[in-house]
Amino acid sequence: MSAVQIPHPNEGNSGHGHTKIGLPGLVVGAIGVVFGDIGTSPLYTLKEAFSPHYGLVANHDTVLGILSLVFWALMIVVTIKYVTIIMRADNDGEGGIMALMALVQRSLPKGARSTYVIGILGIFGASLFFGDGVITPAISVLSAIEGLEVAAPQLHRFIVPITVLVLVALFATQRFGTAKVGRVYGPVTVVWFLALAAIGLLNIVHEPDVLHALNPWWAMRFFVEHGWHGIFILGAVVLAVTGGEALYADMGHFGAKPIRYGWYLLVLPALMLNYLGQGALVLESPEAIRNPFYLGVPDWGRIPMIVLATAATVIASQAVITGAFSVARQAMQLGYIPRMEIKHTSRETIGQIYIPWINWVLMLAVIALVLAFRSSTALASAYGVSVSGTMLIDTLLLALFARAMWPKARRWVLPLCAVFLVIDVAFLVANGVKFFQGAWFPVILGIVVFTLLRTWRRGRELLHDEVRKEGIQIDSFLPGLLLAPPLRVPGTAIFMTADKGVVPHALMHNLKHNKVLHERNVFLTVETLTTPYAPKGKRLAIEPIGDDFYRVLIRFGFMETPDVPQALMGSCDRGGIYFDPMDTTYFASRETIVASAHRGMPIWRDKLFAIMHRNAAPATGFFRIPGNRLVELGAQVEI
Repeated sequence: MSAVQIPHPNEGNSGHGHTKIGLPGLVVGAIGVVFGDIGTSPLYTLKEAFSPHYGLVANHDTVLGILSLVFWALMIVVTIKYVTIIMRADNDGEGGIMALMALVQRSLPKGARSTYVIGILGIFGASLFFGDGVITPAISVLSAIEGLEVAAPQLHRFIVPITVLVLVALFATQRFGTAKVGRVYGPVTVVWFLALAAIGLLNIVHEPDVLHALNPWWAMRFFVEHGWHGIFILGAVVLAVTGGEALYADMGHFGAKPIRYGWYLLVLPALMLNYLGQGALVLESPEAIRNPFYLGVPDWGRIPMIVLATAATVIASQAVITGAFSVARQAMQLGYIPRMEIKHTSRETIGQIYIPWINWVLMLAVIALVLAFRSSTALASAYGVSVSGTMLIDTLLLALFARAMWPKARRWVLPLCAVFLVIDVAFLVANGVKFFQGAWFPVILGIVVFTLLRTWRRGRELLHDEVRKEGIQIDSFLPGLLLAPPLRVPGTAIFMTADKGVVPHALMHNLKHNKVLHERNVFLTVETLTTPYAPKGKRLAIEPIGDDFYRVLIRFGFMETPDVPQALMGSCDRGGIYFDPMDTTYFASRETIVASAHRGMPIWRDKLFAIMHRNAAPATGFFRIPGNRLVELGAQVEI
């Protein structure tokens, strides 16, 4: 792959704010947070491949065939697709399907119809990612705790209660932040990967013939011997690559370089040694297929390994949870989900955040899933569909982006995208046949999340259209107002408006009820860019429009937490106006949505949007406007 030269305008800028931590610390932190999901796949992947569902016999050729499929899936899907190529398609250092969607949309001509289709693809992929975020903690922790059955079968009835307690503890620690969690989890995960490699080597020594599985011929031979229905085994093989999307989604937390170093130098070698070691154990003792991971551990090390595996699976869940926080903030800023409270958990790294609402909803969904399925084998049937769907959409978006933005590299990247597409479709088909065995759960969950996201986006558009339709143009309103000006009072009034050309409702209500104007009046619009961080020169624009009236536009990137007062303070006296915090009052209108059956969306979606709008965090709080300087005026809008 060294021949593929992919332009990367932000090389060295990935992972904002990491310079103080140092590369070795970032690598350890990335290993602790980013690789947890994919790093715990050996707990269940090979065991699931030989479950009765697939009807395979653990003989020499079949074992080598499965191992060869696992190895080449890791090489093609994770190493080449995600680590080598797609992580270079970063949006100013940020990754994930929402960032990739924004990149593709930005590469298209303004107003292009295909922008809508790209938005649908990206949002559906993000919805499936949330489905993965629910299943990963459940199956990972369950599979680790199930090791108790091997060490002490009488403890079987305690597996589910212990799993629930571990998950509650995991989600309760999220408020401490990714940086602190990474410092604790990083060394533990390094020990985990070293243990995986050591156990794998210990078993490979007894059956070195298993190394032949690295030859792709064994993967092809598997399909030759099992015919067309051999494709269904990919429903188990995909379990080995779950977490590939998390590598990309978490790129903003640590940067691309630490993730690549961690993968090439430790994670990939350790994973393959362990998979090969499990295969060697099964070749030596076919009955070990009931749990090849734990049965490959010496008796004296089994209990410590269960403890280490539990810690590792807790960490595995961390990769998806932090990815969910990143995707949620991106969706929030791009206008796809309601505003929520966002807490920054690091002074050094701007990408490290905690979103309480997302955290607790995920926790409830994960615990419900554990109580419903009660075993990792049952959950394995549900796992894979959401991952395969997200990876397929990533491939499509990557192909579109490469075609538009990588003119020199696309002759290499596009053929590779065709290969990725075939593999992703095969994975999706193989998992789709498990729909009634549990795969329905992530599909239904994805559809529900997608409906919520699209309803919020469409509802916001309809609300904006109604406000604009009922509003008065500023350019025609001001001359009439100044013909008979009301009483002016000292101070600065800032009227927040989504449309900089329309008179804000709050100004109209203030004139109607208070019959006064402030000495200075500002029409403030906040705009979210499709880049993660707004350039300093484009942060603030001030336009005087006469008689101490001003238009102000503040821009934030989709990875920033907007702080309007701070942005205004930074303006000093730009444009001839100075914003004194103690002499400034913010006016905002808070709309009450009324659902209508004969306009906008179907009535059930109108009502759903009304509920979401009512429970969203107020824009004023989201923009960090102090409550003691705020006046909110209500308005009723029918959509």
